[in-house]
Amino acid sequence: MADKLQWGIISTGRIAGVFAKALADSKTGKLLAVASRTQEAADKFGDEYNVPRRYGNYQALLDDPDVQAVYIAPPHPMHAEWTVKAAEAGKHILCEKPLTINFPDAMAVIEAARRNDVFLMEAFMYRCHPQTAKLVELVRSGIIGEIRMIQATFSFNAAWNPEGRVFNPELGGGGILDVGCYPVSMSRLIAGAAMGKPFAEPIEVRGIGRLGETGVDEWAAGILKFENDIIAQVATGVRLTQENVVRIYGSEGSIFVPSPWFCQERAEIIVARDGQQQETVLV
Repeated sequence: MADKLQWGIISTGRIAGVFAKALADSKTGKLLAVASRTQEAADKFGDEYNVPRRYGNYQALLDDPDVQAVYIAPPHPMHAEWTVKAAEAGKHILCEKPLTINFPDAMAVIEAARRNDVFLMEAFMYRCHPQTAKLVELVRSGIIGEIRMIQATFSFNAAWNPEGRVFNPELGGGGILDVGCYPVSMSRLIAGAAMGKPFAEPIEVRGIGRLGETGVDEWAAGILKFENDIIAQVATGVRLTQENVVRIYGSEGSIFVPSPWFCQERAEIIVARDGQQQETVLV
């Protein structure tokens, strides 16, 4: 058996390239294969990232017995189909967010992973960063008392292209599926940490947003209520620049995360306790 996990990448889009570049520096994984919907695209990607095996269709990669894990990164509506097929092929799975575009598909994907005893993870990179681990530690320590309010935003102003992935409803466009899932994920994480759990599920959800001319949500906001009266305010958008930060308010102070999603190499978390001098925690 190889001393590194042998990876395959399904799709050759921009984010697949980011993953391939990062994997080249991994101590535990190696990029073995890539698959695209055309051989030409697979070969071009393979040349750029030095990938030994290139396939002109996705199934061919899953049929490769040497591929142990797959990174699934085609357009959103294709995630469910190829994640299920990867599980049935016995591959461990890192699926780009969103895992699927609806609840029934998500349940089918999870069941396929359980049935085939493979690892399944949605690719929220921020969840694996030491900054996030430190944030959870701070919340659990009670440094700002009981958690009462969470504010989280991920939004950007994309160039208008009605046929592009961001604005095309057939490709799962819109802010909520593209980056709105980050603030929701963070809110569930922090609410759970406050309760001594890995994560928490909201008991009430309300939302509002603007649907653009293509029918996708261009900007939106939501309110999530958790147990213990913890409330989260989440916001997102693909046609609106907002402040992409996280703020957590407790009974004895607040926590501010200036860069929650991209997690800078020198990350910092700012803690302000009532009646005390502000503290910057470096990670």
